Amino acid sequence: MRWARTWLPGLLLVTPSIVLIGVFVYGMLGWNFRLAMTDKHDEVSEGKFVGLRNFIDIWDQPRWHLSVNHAIVFTVAFVLGALLLGWLLAFLMEKGIRGEGTFRAIYLFPMAISFVATGIVWRWLMNSGTGERAVGLNRLFDWIGLPQWQWFRDPDWGMAAMAIPAIWQMSGYVMALFLAGFRGVPEELREAARVDGCTEWGVYRHVVLPLLRPVTLSALIILGHISLKVFDLIVAVSGKQIITDVPAVFMWVAVFDSHDPAKGATIASYIVLSVAIFVIPYLIWSVRKERRS
Repeated sequence: MRWARTWLPGLLLVTPSIVLIGVFVYGMLGWNFRLAMTDKHDEVSEGKFVGLRNFIDIWDQPRWHLSVNHAIVFTVAFVLGALLLGWLLAFLMEKGIRGEGTFRAIYLFPMAISFVATGIVWRWLMNSGTGERAVGLNRLFDWIGLPQWQWFRDPDWGMAAMAIPAIWQMSGYVMALFLAGFRGVPEELREAARVDGCTEWGVYRHVVLPLLRPVTLSALIILGHISLKVFDLIVAVSGKQIITDVPAVFMWVAVFDSHDPAKGATIASYIVLSVAIFVIPYLIWSVRKERRS
């Protein structure tokens, strides 16, 4: 009876959420992996179990290699760009400026916008038109005398340019994380380092930055899993073009344009596994850290 009074109310409260998550999250993931292990390459056949054949065969397709390479370039550019810009903004805020609340709201505002809206705006800003057809950033570059770019249509740097809208949208969130980390460093530790002869840069290098490692890791995980499953931003900016193809867009094309459910499920499974590579080690680290503390 004591156990029932202690645990039963809370258990009844969370049971509906547990059931819904079990069915619509983990149940759907299981169904997707099951479909990926069949030969259901059209919408009418039943599909027979083929094991991991689809997971192996997809690596023979040039478009899959291209989409994976694009996803890697986008992830590196987006994660590094958002981390560096967010850290810089937090560093400037941490120094204390007038109107900090206003600047913080301005930097955080892009996060309230959907990736679709962001993509539509940046599609105009990153228009590749040149000369008299130039608009957006190319028009600005032409006015100040800088060379005009192809942006996301560039065959070499297109995916790095595609990361610019994502950096603009998420850097404010990263700034908030780092700013909270900066404000959480006790002033006594900084003063002790200064008394020991550390310069201001030495204080940040030896005291502040090491204490920001958990914040950096959290930001890295969040940004990493966002970049690996990016879809709406890519489609809003460039559509379903090969030059900006990523696994999520390839999955959409496979399912809804090519009508190949098994291939689409295979791509989706790879996306889930790539996200799990980021998330699961972080969860294990967090649990172990809580147990030690």
